[in-house]
Amino acid sequence: MTRDLRHDLYAVGAAVLLVTAAVLIGHHIQHAHHTLRVNWPPLLGSWGPHLGPGTPVAVVVAVATVGYGPALAARLPWRALLAAAWGTATAWILSLALIDGWQRGVAGRLTSRHEYLQVVGRFHDVPAALRDFTHHILLESPDNWPAHVAGHPPAATLTFVLLDRIGLRGGGWAGIWCVAVGATACVAVLVAVRALADEGLARRAAPFLVLAPAAVWMGTSADAYFAAVAAWSVALLALAVTGRRVRSAALGSGLLFGLTCYLSYGLTLFALIGAAVLLLGRGRVRERPELLLLLLAGAAVVPTAFTLAGFDWWEAYRLLVTRYRQGAGGIRPYGYWVWANLACAVLITGLATAAGLRRTGASLGHRRGESLARPDGPHRRGADARLALLVAAALLALLVADLSGMSKAETERIWLPFALWLLPSCAFLTRPRAWLAAQAALALLLNHLLLTGW
Repeated sequence: MTRDLRHDLYAVGAAVLLVTAAVLIGHHIQHAHHTLRVNWPPLLGSWGPHLGPGTPVAVVVAVATVGYGPALAARLPWRALLAAAWGTATAWILSLALIDGWQRGVAGRLTSRHEYLQVVGRFHDVPAALRDFTHHILLESPDNWPAHVAGHPPAATLTFVLLDRIGLRGGGWAGIWCVAVGATACVAVLVAVRALADEGLARRAAPFLVLAPAAVWMGTSADAYFAAVAAWSVALLALAVTGRRVRSAALGSGLLFGLTCYLSYGLTLFALIGAAVLLLGRGRVRERPELLLLLLAGAAVVPTAFTLAGFDWWEAYRLLVTRYRQGAGGIRPYGYWVWANLACAVLITGLATAAGLRRTGASLGHRRGESLARPDGPHRRGADARLALLVAAALLALLVADLSGMSKAETERIWLPFALWLLPSCAFLTRPRAWLAAQAALALLLNHLLLTGW
């Protein structure tokens, strides 16, 4: 056994111990005090071994990706690889969702009492609904919004209102939207890694992005859709600081980042990942300073539109903090969730990512002197360091979200946008098939043993 592999296994062992502690201590706290407000801590779910129509498809996708994914990722033309990644990720997410059946796994997810489709009928007059949005956030307010509607800016709900208006009504269409769009997030991450690090690392990361355990919660969750929008904002920024279409990419990146902030308050932390991209591409930024102006101009579009329509983001967030403390967030103990959330992160990113993050830290530690400002540099060590910096920025964003205390529980869903940017760390691993098998096994076990929900 090599020294690197031994250290990888140490990292995996630490991750397993963290999850085990979160499960055992969490069950004790929940049974003794009932303050965690989850049935199977640290996850929001309940024990319920089951099979479903998606089981055979999920197994086939997993076996095929483990067996052929690394080789195909290395050989396929780049555009074909992106298409294959999206198609396989879509099949993986949807097949896992269908283990719970069509109604429970897909069509019913976004129609529960906490979800967005419950209020579509209240948006018949969209401008009036936006002006009145903050008046229904607090629990004591008349006709208060369901938890997920109150907990997000109105662009999240408006997405499903617009789907309804164009004839794609009901939970089935909403679920398919989240799966199909959410699956593009892995493509966006690959585009960014290729632009900022190198194509070889992107190809090595591709099977891990496709076969992520996070897929258990991406089907069907609106957070998968949020993850895709946020991911494409980063990918376009990466193209702006490395490619030829600087203006359109910078403007598009800003536009999507502005939308991201109006889909989820917490995803404003993607500014940290964006800052890492700008650091990596600082040479281009110095050459083309208009890039920053276009980025900021694009980022102002969505906030300006919502503000002119009568929605106050800052007031809504202030009220949300109060609403959060009025509900389960005010009861769930910070002292448990501040570290148990990290156990959730292990479960959605997998044990391979624990090893990959270990190697990410080693890469940053050993190569501090390597130039990070040349995404087209010739040295593999420089590419490794650039990828490590990108992953580290995502990890920092996740840790800030954790310390904020506004993500106590349900982070297996809420942190999906950040988790996807940790997965490229698996490109540093050797023996990819063994690690991929571990990722697939974890996802299949979780989805077949637990009835997940939110």
